[in-house]
Amino acid sequence: MIRSFVIAVAFVTPAWASEDIADQYPQSVLYSKPVEFIPGVYSAIGATAPPTYENSGHNNNLSFIVTGEGVVVVNGGAAYVLAQALHKEIQAITDQPVTLVFNENGQGHAMLGNAYWSEIGVPIVAHSDAAAEFEEYGPQILEGMKRYNQDKAEGTFLAGPTETFDDEYVIEMGDFRIEAKYLGPAHSPGDISIWLPNQSLVIAGDMAFHERMLPIFQETYTADWLATWDNEFEALNATYVIPGHGHPTNMDQVRRYTRDYLVYLRTRIQEHMDAGGDLTEAYYVDQSPYAHLDAFEELATKNAGRVFEQMEFE
Repeated sequence: MIRSFVIAVAFVTPAWASEDIADQYPQSVLYSKPVEFIPGVYSAIGATAPPTYENSGHNNNLSFIVTGEGVVVVNGGAAYVLAQALHKEIQAITDQPVTLVFNENGQGHAMLGNAYWSEIGVPIVAHSDAAAEFEEYGPQILEGMKRYNQDKAEGTFLAGPTETFDDEYVIEMGDFRIEAKYLGPAHSPGDISIWLPNQSLVIAGDMAFHERMLPIFQETYTADWLATWDNEFEALNATYVIPGHGHPTNMDQVRRYTRDYLVYLRTRIQEHMDAGGDLTEAYYVDQSPYAHLDAFEELATKNAGRVFEQMEFE
C-alpha cells in the first residue's frame, strides 16, 4: 500500500496537470488508462482542461472499486462511449460484474454516461438534489455535450439515477465498506463523497480540488462549502484522496488548493469591500499565489466576481 501511495504522490507535480499535455491514452476515448491507486481502487484520471472533442468530455475522474464480490463505479461519465470504454477497461482487469454506479453530482460528466450503465441494467445511485438538478437541466446538458463531442455523442440519452438518498448510502461488499456521504453544501447541488473507512481513502468528488483551479458557480456558496469542509470533510481524516479532478493525493494538498483557496479569495474580497471597492474592480483582486493551477485564466476572474456578489449579502 505504501508503494502505491508513493507512486500516486509523484503524479501531483504540475507537469502532469498541464492542459497542454496531449491525450494520454490515444487508443481509447478515455483520456487516460485506469491506474490502481491502492489495492482494488482504480481511477481513470481526466484532463484538467475543459471538455473538448479531443478529450471526449473525460475531464473528471472515473473511478471504480474491485471489491471481490463485484465492481462499484464512481461517476457515469460524460457520454455513452466513455462509460462503455471504462467498462471495457474494468473487464480487462476483473471478471467481476459491475453491480453499482454512483453519480458524484448532477453534472454532465457524472451522469450522461448513465445511458450506457442503465442500458446494461446496472443500478445507479445519486443524491436527491443531484437527481433533481439533472432532471431539470439534463436536456441542455446533453445538447452542450453534443456540440463539443459531435459523433462521440452517439448513443447518449438522458438516464437519471435509479435510486436516490439524502444523507448516506452504505454497502458492504467483499473487502470493502463503501459509504456514499452527503456532507453538506459544497461545489454543486448534491455533491457526494465516497468514503472507504477500512482503507482511509475518500473519493472526494468535487468537494476537493488541487491540480486545477476550482470553479465557483452561481449556485456555489463559498461560506457553506467552507463550513462543510471544516465540520464534515476534514473529520474524515483521510490518508488518501481521489479528487473530482486531478491525480490522487492527500488531505494536505486538497486542503491547500480548496479550503485555503476559498479562505484566501474571501479574505481578498473582504479587504476590497472594506476599501470601498466595487464589482468591476473585484474581478481583479490578487490571486497570483494560485496562478500555476490549470484553468486559472478561465476561472480566476469569474470566481472573484461571484464571491463579491455573495459576500455583499452575507
